[in-house]
Amino acid sequence: MSIVLEGLTKRYDGQLIVDQASVTIEEGELFVLLGASGSGKSTVLRLIAGLAMPDAGSVHLHGRDVTGLPPQERGIGFVFQNYSIFRHMSVSENVEFGLKIRQIGRRDRRQKRDRLLDLVGLAGLGHRYAHQLSGGQQQRVALARALAYEPSVLLLDEPFGALDVKIRGQLRRNLKEIQSQLGVTAILVTHDQEEAFELADRVGLMERGSLLEVGEPERLYNQPQTLFAATFLGAGTVLVGRARGGVAYLGPVALPIPAETPHEEDARVRVLFRPEQVEIVPAPAGPSGSPESLEDGNRARVLGRGKIVEESFAGALRRLRVSLPPVPGTRQVAPALAYGQEGLLVDLVVPAGEEPPEGDVWLRLKGWHILKPPRPRLLVCDVEKRESPALFTLAGRLRIALGASVRVLAVRSDAKAVEDLRTALPERAASLGLADPEIVLRAGSAAEEIVAEQRQSIYDFLLLPAPSDTKPDRAGGTLAALLSRFMTPLLVVHDRQGGQEGAAIARILICTAVGEPGKSDVRIGGWLARRLGAEVTLLHVLGEGWEPSALVKDHLERGVATLRDLEVRSSSTIRRARTPVQGILTEAAEGNYDLIVVGRHIRGVAFRQDDVTLRIIAGAGRSVLVVPAGE
Repeated sequence: MSIVLEGLTKRYDGQLIVDQASVTIEEGELFVLLGASGSGKSTVLRLIAGLAMPDAGSVHLHGRDVTGLPPQERGIGFVFQNYSIFRHMSVSENVEFGLKIRQIGRRDRRQKRDRLLDLVGLAGLGHRYAHQLSGGQQQRVALARALAYEPSVLLLDEPFGALDVKIRGQLRRNLKEIQSQLGVTAILVTHDQEEAFELADRVGLMERGSLLEVGEPERLYNQPQTLFAATFLGAGTVLVGRARGGVAYLGPVALPIPAETPHEEDARVRVLFRPEQVEIVPAPAGPSGSPESLEDGNRARVLGRGKIVEESFAGALRRLRVSLPPVPGTRQVAPALAYGQEGLLVDLVVPAGEEPPEGDVWLRLKGWHILKPPRPRLLVCDVEKRESPALFTLAGRLRIALGASVRVLAVRSDAKAVEDLRTALPERAASLGLADPEIVLRAGSAAEEIVAEQRQSIYDFLLLPAPSDTKPDRAGGTLAALLSRFMTPLLVVHDRQGGQEGAAIARILICTAVGEPGKSDVRIGGWLARRLGAEVTLLHVLGEGWEPSALVKDHLERGVATLRDLEVRSSSTIRRARTPVQGILTEAAEGNYDLIVVGRHIRGVAFRQDDVTLRIIAGAGRSVLVVPAGE
């Protein structure tokens, strides 16, 4: 093996940039790290080069542990996006620079220089300076200089990002030929999937610091395991159906689930199909207007009949988007539906010279791929000195209902209190229905530790015990400090009815405001309700004497439609009250809800005692899910 990364981890200012990245890269392989800006791919490259030191993990090059070595002792060549060639030196001097430092003789330096300049297509231009070269030529100089002293590993950080499309294509072909001829192991970082597919022997897909998937480009495109890979690598439609008897059902369409992708019986299943896997089939004859009247060869796997709502020319292909009516038991994940929109959107391609038919079209699947079932993550924050039975009971129930992994973060103010928890906490959690969670013990400020944990890992929900003091002007402490800094939906668990009986969630009240933030509250609350089998009421509070506007009515109607698409039993209500807090608390008490969902964007003046969120948590007497602004 040429390069082995084991558990590579890096943080900057407490922010997790690279999260336990592990991969083995073979001798002579061209490996591409692909991801969006900020995904951590360039940091991985810097850790391999020795330009940054990891907080954990190791780097092995050709069987040698180089984790603690400086860059000059690792035998690595590095090519940056901004070329980084010396502007006061000629092309020849740039290429010879590393060789001269290594005290290579003049004759050998010139021989290597001339061979490399010929290899990169710059023969005869050795006398020129940077200002006399194009961007593509400067990048070729940087590549020749990096290869001059025959490094064992070549690292390239977005080397073509600053160049125009035509030059990028030319240089990609040159790089592949040069790397193949020299047999050097190379890692290239890019955000361009076309570049990754063209160059890579294998691709490593990065997202939020994690190396999600590694594989050959064709396999990652056709058989991704994660939703991120499915939607990041090319266009496609992702629908969620139901798994029964080894088959994924999208309404009447039945698609076999491969044995290597097991799903629980009657569980949700995500199906990906690329635009080229969808085709338009002839319209059925006769008045029935149903797939049964199609020819036998076209009847199987017919998604339905819809209208072409978008069309764009893309060279040899024409891209179409078709809107289909709702399919029973099926919901859309990608492309994302507009808030309140029902039905399905399906992308497909046809030859550019082929005019799409007018009127309604019938769509049939030619191929598909079943994605790996996702596993949500919960962070249970044990920060109260008093015991909170419902916190662990609800976490245990959510783990079962969501199929989630659970980490318990226990924080106390001093080290002795933390040590006392080491044995007691697992026993207490198990006795309340949460067996064998991952437990992390820390001393310090609870709010600071929770915020730091959010930065270091990705969670779907945080669980925190409700404050013991129910007076609004004194409620909070850790909670009040968190509310201005949390990034993940925060479930504040109330010990209603003293524990296990009160931990069940069957009825949910979603307090929705008109506008974009209110849509997020509905989506997140609805997602949780679907997994719990709970019933939802959408609440909008108006001032006393006010009448609901058309905008309010439309927002609630679309909210119910969104919940219906999630297969959640739902209704909406409007309550008039002097203040939003009064309206929410009155509805919560009269409706006997188990959970209230509010957005952090719903707030009063800046003082804590008047903060709407804190007042609802303090006065509701039941658990509250707080959705962060921008979620």
